[in-house]
Formats: sequence, C-alpha cells, structure tokens
Amino acid sequence: MHAFDDFPGLVTTEESLAPWVWFRLGGPAAYFASPRRLDELVALLKRCREQGIAFKILGGGSNVLVRDEGLDALVVHLESPFFADVQVRDQIVEAGAAVPLTALISHSARAGLAGLEVLTGIPGTVGGALRGNAGGRQGAIGQFVRRATVLDPAHEIQVRDRDDLSFADRASNLDDPVILSAEFELEPEEPEAVVRRMRRIWIIKKENQPYGHQFSGCIFKNPSTDVSAGALIDQAGLKGTRFGGAEVSDRHANFIIAHPGAKAADVLQLIDRIRQRVWQQFGYELELQIQVW
Repeated sequence: MHAFDDFPGLVTTEESLAPWVWFRLGGPAAYFASPRRLDELVALLKRCREQGIAFKILGGGSNVLVRDEGLDALVVHLESPFFADVQVRDQIVEAGAAVPLTALISHSARAGLAGLEVLTGIPGTVGGALRGNAGGRQGAIGQFVRRATVLDPAHEIQVRDRDDLSFADRASNLDDPVILSAEFELEPEEPEAVVRRMRRIWIIKKENQPYGHQFSGCIFKNPSTDVSAGALIDQAGLKGTRFGGAEVSDRHANFIIAHPGAKAADVLQLIDRIRQRVWQQFGYELELQIQVW
C-alpha cells in the first residue's frame, strides 16, 4: 500500500526522472503522475498535503538537475492537452503552463502578433518560463504577461492580474503557486517580419550554444544586466573543464554538458568548482539558474 493506491493508472512509483530532463541524469521520483485534467491535479496535490508528501511540478525539464539518489516526492508532469492549449483572440494569446515556448512563439507569429519572438531559442514551457522570467538581451517573458491563472497553496484557482505580478532578472513572484495558464498581450505586425526576426535570433543562439544532440543545461543567472555569467566563466579559463562526465561547454561557458556515463554528482562538483574560481578571481558569487532536485 502507498499514499496514492486509490489513483489507479495515474500514479507510478520509483519512476526514473532521467528521460524527462534535458541532462538525462538523476535518480527516481518516489511517485510520478501526469494528470489529464485540473480535477486530477487538485486531487493529487490535496493528497500530498494530507499525507505530508512533498511535490514538484515538472514541465519541459530544461532547467532541472535531479540528484543521483532521486527524490522522495510526487513529481507532477504537466503535459496533457488540458494544460497545453493555445488560444488567440485579437492581441491576446492565452497558453497553458505545459505549452512549449517554441509553440507559443510560432502560434503568436502566425497570428501576426509580435513580441514573444525575443524568446526564440529558449527551451522549456510557459510555466517554467514564467516562474524564472525567461529571456535574453532582447527582453523577457514577464514584460508581455497580462494575467496568470494559478492554484494557490489552498488549491483554489486564482487569477493574478498584471498589477499582482512582479518580474525581475530570472525571477518572479510566481514561484509558490502552481501555474496553470497565462495571457500575453502582444503588438500586431506582419507575420513575415516577425518570422524574419525569429530566424535572426535563432541563428545567433545556435552559433553560441551547445549542439542540439548534447545533453546540457544553462547553469547560472547573470550577476547583473551588464555582467554575464558565461563571460566570467570564460575569462576564468574554465571552458572545456571536466569533472567526471561533466564538462563546461567550449561553445558557451554558462552551459554544462553531460557526456555518456556522467552522474548528477559530476555536474554538481563542476558547479562548485566554477563558483569557487569565479569568486576567487572576480568576487562574484554566481547564483544557480537551474533547479537542483
């Protein structure tokens, strides 16, 4: 018997998380579920509260490193059509938390709506992007948000309008609730012009990031808008540095690549080494952008 025995076919036990995250590393989750509807999600979270079980929400897995021992928690993977719907009306695009950013951007561009193309080349889903205010030099997702729909800690649905939301560099005040969906307010523009900008941004991103076949993640937040974590790591001479199966990318120093046979512990050791070197040489204490579970 376990805490979710009365959720037949919905909850699995000791589910390996490596296939679900970009690093392809890490141990199992004690419990794992992909709810198909809102009522299933709410029921799962209520059971967690009743039983004192921790839970984590997993989207695209691009910013998660799972420790080798795994985690004693319920991992909720949002992917079903219910959480991945996109609707366009006038200048508003509404997207579920599980919508990949690539799909959100392409839907908006096809509808002749501009703004979100600045996120081209950034991996992950709407939920994760909102939580961490994903973006780059051209802008971040938070500036386009009109409202967000969330589940609060009491599992009640709340709609948070723009005035209730705050976004900072790689951060937002949406880190506590479970994000369900968001509305984005965009500017009309010819689809061809938006697509041209997308292509330009994509080319630049692909030239400066690890190859698509490599299992990798972007590790640190930039210390400030004019100080790049990648530049600091590069200037510290750390490109190509390895620990076990983990290596600092020689294409972009803020990425760590997990080679075949790597362990999550290798990545964590390499992260510590990078932090120490950057602190010693430049006096910056690098803060993690990825979540370590």
